[in-house]
Amino acid sequence: MRLLKSLGRGLATLDFIAISPGPVRLTDVANHLGVDKSNASHVLRTLVASGYVSQSPARRYALAGRMLRSQRSELVDVVERREKFRDTLVELVDISRECAHMAVQVGRKVWYIDKIPSPLPLKVDHPIGSLAPLHCTALGKAFLAFGDTQDAGPLDRYTARTITNAADLQTEIESTRARGYAIDAEEFSDGISCVAAPIFDADGRMAAAIGLSGPAARNNPARLAELGQLLIERSTKHNQHRNLDDAA
Repeated sequence: MRLLKSLGRGLATLDFIAISPGPVRLTDVANHLGVDKSNASHVLRTLVASGYVSQSPARRYALAGRMLRSQRSELVDVVERREKFRDTLVELVDISRECAHMAVQVGRKVWYIDKIPSPLPLKVDHPIGSLAPLHCTALGKAFLAFGDTQDAGPLDRYTARTITNAADLQTEIESTRARGYAIDAEEFSDGISCVAAPIFDADGRMAAAIGLSGPAARNNPARLAELGQLLIERSTKHNQHRNLDDAA
């Protein structure tokens, strides 16, 4: 499912729930969107996991307490941000030959909002709409290092390399700030290495993260450093263009 269509359905679902007189059923959402129950269920699960919709024990759906008008506008911002940055992701894949991702922070998770797959036979895939922890992903560490959050959530172990100690994680965050990009060296998934860099909005606050992921077998520390510098260059270039557009 393409991201723009997926997020468009998410916004349409939020609007539908907001104007409904009471909690809605899965069937109601599917009929409103004109999709089957499987697609409607995917949209609802994402909105529930992101904190925008609540699900009752009777499987009825309503707007969650955090779903204020300002946060609905944030979802629109996500769609716009993704569209503005799509060409940069394509360029990153053309240069690196690795999979490029873009994510935003939702609570104590990162939410993958776009991806461009690698053209190589052996590649990595994090589906659009999936959620991942902050403390052991490159995208998540970027938010911890350059964003506003101080809470990484539970430091659960995913691989033998996962950082599960708060002091060690703080050291890693400080190293991330110093180098300008974050690294996941097989900390979330065995055999997969990633790098990520922050994207800032016009007010200088971190708005999203972009990352490159690939098999650890072809991405040794030296290669990850090269990819990290590539991300910094392209994110800086994008921000400069954005500032020029804002000033025009």
